[in-house]
Amino acid sequence: MRKRPGMYIGPTDDGTGLHNLICEVVHNAVNEALSCHATRVDVLFNANGSATVRDNGRGIPVDIDERSGRFVVELILTELHGGLLSSVREPRVPDSLVGVGLCVVNALSDWLELRIWREGKEHYMRFRRGVPEAPLAVIRDAHGEHGTEITFLPGAEIFAAIEFDAQRLQNRLSELGRLDSGVNVVFDDLRRNAG
Repeated sequence: MRKRPGMYIGPTDDGTGLHNLICEVVHNAVNEALSCHATRVDVLFNANGSATVRDNGRGIPVDIDERSGRFVVELILTELHGGLLSSVREPRVPDSLVGVGLCVVNALSDWLELRIWREGKEHYMRFRRGVPEAPLAVIRDAHGEHGTEITFLPGAEIFAAIEFDAQRLQNRLSELGRLDSGVNVVFDDLRRNAG
């Protein structure tokens, strides 16, 4: 029997699965920092209920997978364990989600937007309920920037509530911060300024 994506992230009715989504994205970004490819990870709760995680690392690869003919990043975001990120997790990152991958986050979100700064260009791709709306596209010059940014809105039909708890996330981030003092994780809750 094929498992549904929700089976990988925990209960959907008590906030566990919801917060595991953002922690999975954060873990990928922190992994880039622990591998000495990034110095900063920014985590934002946005006024519209979405969450953003951005790092200043190498940026997810933007090349084409030779076997499938699809962009590597599309495989990472649509196929369980379909991309390189699931196989190169830093061992010091807590294994609470066993590296389920960004595809589970994507599948359980109403929408997800991806920006990659790599090879001198800013690349953009948007997904709706796990399905690409259009192929990865170059939208502008990167002007020296590098890294990855993922913004997603959890699925309202999947989770009993989709409001992130700032204190709950900060507790998890502090656990990550204790792993390596060289990882600069910055959190901001933009919902406080909304209204």
